[in-house]
Amino acid sequence: MVETDQPWPSTPADALRLLLEGNQRFVDGERLHPHQDADHRTALAPGQRPFAVLFGCSDSRLAAEIIFDRGLGDLFVVRTAGHVVGPEVLGSIEYGVAILDAPLVAVLGHDSCGAIAATLDALRDGKTPGGFIRDVVERVMLSVVTVHEEAMADSEAAVEEHVRYTVEMLTQRSTVIAERLAQGRVGVIGLSYRLAEGSVRRVAGHGV
Repeated sequence: MVETDQPWPSTPADALRLLLEGNQRFVDGERLHPHQDADHRTALAPGQRPFAVLFGCSDSRLAAEIIFDRGLGDLFVVRTAGHVVGPEVLGSIEYGVAILDAPLVAVLGHDSCGAIAATLDALRDGKTPGGFIRDVVERVMLSVVTVHEEAMADSEAAVEEHVRYTVEMLTQRSTVIAERLAQGRVGVIGLSYRLAEGSVRRVAGHGV
C-alpha cells in the first residue's frame, strides 16, 4: 500500500506517525511528494482538512511541506520568527484545531536559529536589537533565561527549552487546545529539527 492510500489520520498518534514517516523519507531522499497533483489541487478547492497544525520558525530552511514530505491540504502552517506566540498565533492555531479539526499541533524549532542567537547575544551583552525584532527577542528570552548558563555553552539547550516552553504556553493559554487535549481529541508535540541532517526529534509532548 502506497502512502497516499493510507486512511486519513483521525487521532493524534496517527497524525504524528504520518508526520514522522514523511520526515524519514525526506532524510532518506525517498520523498513521495503526495497530494501535489492537479486532481488533488482541484479536489481541495471546496475546503480543507489538514491532519496537523504546524507551528514553526519562519527560517527559510524550515519549509514544513518539504521536510515532512507533505502536499496541498495536509498541514495548516503557522510561522513566526523564533516561533514566538502572540494572540494572532493562538487564534490561528485554535482555528486549525477547533474549526478544521486537526488532531495534532506540532511545534517545530531548529538549530542555528537566528532568534535564539540574537537572544543569547542580548543576554550576554545586555543589548537588544531595535524595532520589532526586540519584541521577538524579549519573547524568546522568557524561555531561554531558564537555561541561560547551559545555553551559553550549547545553543541547542536553548532551542530545546524554547520548544518546550512554547508547547506549555499553547496548552496553558488556549482553553480550546486544553479542552481538546483533555478529551483526547488533539495532541501537542514539540520537535527539534537539525538543518544539516534534515531530521526531527521529539523534545516535548502532551496527549501523544
